[in-house]
Formats: sequence, C-alpha cells, structure tokens
Amino acid sequence: MPYELSRRLGAGPLLCDGAMGTLLYARGVSLDACFDVLNLNNPRVVQSIHADYIAAGADCIETNTFGANRFKLAVHGLEGRVREVNRRGVALARDVRESSGRDVFVLGSIGPLGKYLAPLGTVTPDEALAAFREQAEALLEGGLDGFIVETFSDLEEVARALSGLPVQALGANCSVGSSTLYEVLEQMHAKAGGLPLCIQPNAGLPSRIGERLIYLSSPAYMAEYAERMVNAGARLVGGCCGTTPQHIAAMREVLDRRRPPRPETRQAAVTISPVAVGTTPDLHIARPPTLLGRKLAAGEFVITVELDPPRGHTVEKLVQGAKLLRERGVDIVDINDGSLGRVRMAVLPTALLVRDATGLDINMHFTCRDRNLMGIQGDLLGAHALDVRNILAMTGDPPRAGDYANATAVFDVDGVGLMEILRRMNEGHDATGSSIGAPTSFYVGAALNPAAEDVAREIDRFQRKVRAGARWVQTQPVYDLGQLDRFLERAGGSPVPILVGILPLHSARHAEFLHNEVPGITIPEEVRRRLREAGDGALRVGIEMAQELVRAVRARYAGAYLMPSFGRFEVVAEVLDAIR
Repeated sequence: MPYELSRRLGAGPLLCDGAMGTLLYARGVSLDACFDVLNLNNPRVVQSIHADYIAAGADCIETNTFGANRFKLAVHGLEGRVREVNRRGVALARDVRESSGRDVFVLGSIGPLGKYLAPLGTVTPDEALAAFREQAEALLEGGLDGFIVETFSDLEEVARALSGLPVQALGANCSVGSSTLYEVLEQMHAKAGGLPLCIQPNAGLPSRIGERLIYLSSPAYMAEYAERMVNAGARLVGGCCGTTPQHIAAMREVLDRRRPPRPETRQAAVTISPVAVGTTPDLHIARPPTLLGRKLAAGEFVITVELDPPRGHTVEKLVQGAKLLRERGVDIVDINDGSLGRVRMAVLPTALLVRDATGLDINMHFTCRDRNLMGIQGDLLGAHALDVRNILAMTGDPPRAGDYANATAVFDVDGVGLMEILRRMNEGHDATGSSIGAPTSFYVGAALNPAAEDVAREIDRFQRKVRAGARWVQTQPVYDLGQLDRFLERAGGSPVPILVGILPLHSARHAEFLHNEVPGITIPEEVRRRLREAGDGALRVGIEMAQELVRAVRARYAGAYLMPSFGRFEVVAEVLDAIR
C-alpha cells in the first residue's frame, strides 16, 4: 500500500482530512480528557468524525492516535495500553472506510512524545526510539496504509531518522494559518529534492470566546489557499487544528474543478530570512566578553557576592548593601532567582536596578521553575538586550520548599537543558532550531554541590553541564575544602574555573538549621562544635572560619562566591578583609 500511496501522489493531488481534536471537543469531549483512549471507551464518536470527513471528500483519513505513545498515555495512567489504543484506532478508521465504499487511505497518526529530548529534557534517544517503535509497530499491526508523522517542532525527534528512510512525502502542518504555510511551501519546494509536499494548516490562529477556542478561517478562505498550494507544488493538502468537514468539503470542490497549472519558471531558490517584511535588519556588533569572563580568562582571583531580591517592591536596602560591597573591592554581584521557593522581586528588574545604581557587573541566576520553554527564551532574550549576559543556569527549588506548597512548578527543562538553550542561542537559534537572528553572547555558568548524597549522579550532571557549555562553576556553600577536592578528584578534575561558595555562619543555631533543613548544604560536625563552644562569640568565629576558607580558596581555586545571611552585608564585608 505505501507504493499505491506513492503512485496516487504522483498521479495527482490528494485531499487529507481535518482536525480530530477540534471535532471531539465540539462534540462534548473535555479538553482535559485523553482523546486517544476514546478509541476504546467511546469509539462511536471517533468513527462519526472519520465518516464525516470521508463524506466531505477526503482521500486520506488519520487515525485518532496522535498522542498514543507511552509518555503521553502515562499522564492518564494508560502507559500499558499503547498497543491496544493504536491498533483499535486503525481498526475504527478501516471499518468506516469499508462501510463508505470509497477508496480512502488510512494513515496512522504519530505525534511528538510530549517530553523534551536530552539535553533539553530527560528522555534519551534510545528511550524515544523505543516509544516511537512501540507505537509504530502497533499501528502497523492494525493494518494501516501509511504513517503520518506530524506536528514535530523538534527536528532532533525526526530529522536523522528521515534521512535514511524511503519517505513518500514531506511537509508542514499546524502552528499557523494558510497564508504562512503557503510561504513555507514555496520555500520547501526549492529544497525538497523532488519529494511530494504535504501542507495542512490550522484554520488560522484561535481566539478565546467565553470558554471556547474559535478558529476564524472560513471554508472558502482555506479552499482558496488549498488551490494555490496545489498550484505551487503541494501533492497532499488538508487541515489541522480548527478545520472541520465543511473546510474539507470546500477544498474538495476547488480541487475537483481545478485545471492543471501552467508550468512555473523559478528564477532562484527562496531563502528564509529572519527579518520581517518592512523592517531594517539590525547590524550585528559582536559584544566584548563580560567582566567576569575577562577576569576568569586572565586568571584573576574572582570575588562575587550574592544578593537576594527584596520581598517587597523597593531596593534601597539592597542597593546600600551593594555599595558597601563595592567599597570593599567587589565588582561583580550575583542576583538570586527565587531561592527556597519564596516570593521576591523578579530577578531581571532587580539586576538592572542594582547595576544602574552601583555600576556593578551582574551575574544573574536563572531557574527553570517558574517559566515554560517559551517564557525561558523570552526572558533570556530580554536580558541579553539589556546587556545582562552572565547567566548562572539552575534548575531551581520546587515551590513546596518554601511558602507556597500548593503552587505549581513548570520545569519544562532542568539546569542542563537550560544550558543547552543558552548554547543554541549563542549559535543564533532558539530551542527548536529556528533562527533568532544575530547570535547572543551569553557567558554561562553552572551550579555544583560537592556534598551531594549521590556523588555519582552529581558528577554525571557536572560533566553534562560542562558538555552543554558551562564556562565556569559555582558551588553550594562549602565548609570543608577537602570535600570539594575529593569530589573533583573523583570527577577527574574540572576543565572550567570553579568559584567556591562561602556562607559565613552567625551562630550554632544558624549552622544547625542550614545543616539539617536546607537542601544542598552540609556542615561538618567540627565546624558546628566550634560555634557551640564559642557561645556569644559565635559570629566572630563564623567570620574567622569564612576568612580561613577564603584564604585557602585563593590558593587553590579561581574565585570565591560569598553569600550573606539575613541581609548582613557588613559580615561579608568583614570576611573580605582577609584578602585585602
């Protein structure tokens, strides 16, 4: 049957069906439901949609299996029913075809996994391959006529596999409406190497009206573009989100009455430009290295001090503390990003306010907890435009660690995935490989916990971060430099500079709290004993121990990363006296 599909594509354009999810929603299925499992528990509604598309004139119908892979089904507790859901999806479509009496192709729909592949996410290539194989085998067992692999935005999930397979058609679908995908078709035509092209746009972009999503492209409008697409070289047209049997019927009408197009003479290949029509492209001027980058490259001992954004909307106290630190010789400060899951001013405006008031260089911490993948990239592009380019890429503490136990976390990616995003931006692309115009020039650092309980896992993540592009590393607070030495020895050393975290202790109670209740911090018993024995003089002992650490770090590592507790900037300033 794949050969029959190829023959039919060569003989003339074919018409595919439209949206499945849109019609299921219109027929009363909740958006929160698992559409794929309807193949098992509500087959009639699925078959009614197939029947409507065939009646509208579709030459191909897609199975209701777009999300029927183990990862997406697991969200609904159905990961063990992949084969059953997919085989049933093919059977339903075949039954409707047989009863219609029309020669219609049944195409097995395969969509993305719903999780990001490593290094952006946690799914390995082998795990992805196993999931796709499981779904494809089940569809094949059901007796389909061909596969349709659709709505993939991450080319890593498909591109390498496509290069070695006898693909019958190549195309684009979803995302946008007819006019934009028509432009995509024109650009693909010059690059497709003779492969038949398939285009299935949305019915425009959706608008929310009340509790419903409404797509605004009319059947006549989409039919007009379907005819233009066929004239421009498309061999299979249809619709995606928002399209209905009425849209497909209108396309059928224009395709049935169309005359063979006159041959087109193409003078030159169309190239994709990142510059919008009517705008002037920005001149890309390479930015010099950041102060932090210059210092580390020159082998200078770096001192940076962490500043927590305020709990309110004023930064006067923070600015005064930053000015005190500058007087003590500090020229770089770290701006924290929502540590311990507590609400504070956002990190980027805090960074700008501190920099503008003090002239200090900024190392901005950036976490993955509060932003989805689009938000992460939008905020990073904004930071770069404002010349905040030192980024400490971190996963972030979950909300339950702080005051908002019921708040939701995003975590589309973790710290390693965030570094991969930054690396791609520095190459001029977003996370999906699309151009962002001129490359960014972020200087990216990573966090390290040498006191992690699972040392092997921490070493693995450390090495992955370096491979993802970390240019330096900052540790969690260290109270035993020998522990860091042993960690790095076991890891085979560090190819990048290390800034050692130092958090001065104020009292024995402070030390016990950090040791027992704050994730990632381990304080040796000897240190806690010294503070207990110091009694009322514990703060002085804590400062002295921090000074001892700074001196030891200066002799062995690239820099020190100091963290004031309780907003006591004067304590850190006194610690800095050890290196003056």
